Amino acid sequence: VQLQASGGGSVQAGGSLSVSCAASGRTFSDYTVGWFRQAPGKEREFVAGISRNGVSYYQNSVKGRFTISGDNAKKMVHLQMNRLKPEDTAVYYCAGRMSWLSYDWREYDNWGQGTQVTVSS
Repeated sequence: VQLQASGGGSVQAGGSLSVSCAASGRTFSDYTVGWFRQAPGKEREFVAGISRNGVSYYQNSVKGRFTISGDNAKKMVHLQMNRLKPEDTAVYYCAGRMSWLSYDWREYDNWGQGTQVTVSS
């Protein structure tokens, strides 16, 4: 499976951005996809994910602001980010695994390239 992230960009605090992850090679029907982010000097952290059974999970700090959605037919996962804060600034990565969702980025074996999200105050 090849994953490719797109979207992101720059926005002022309170604004919205979206990132998308496109897969090639297989369907998402039995695949878990997670979004992770990494800010300079910080460890990569879980943001949101959609498990192989379609259940969505979120980091507490983004609940109510971010929405993850999957489209099995198009093999895509979208992350809509609203009410963005400066602390959301990071490089965002999508990652996949052939198992249930994990919050640990080390348990994902397939990664797309990162896409920058910058939120200015």
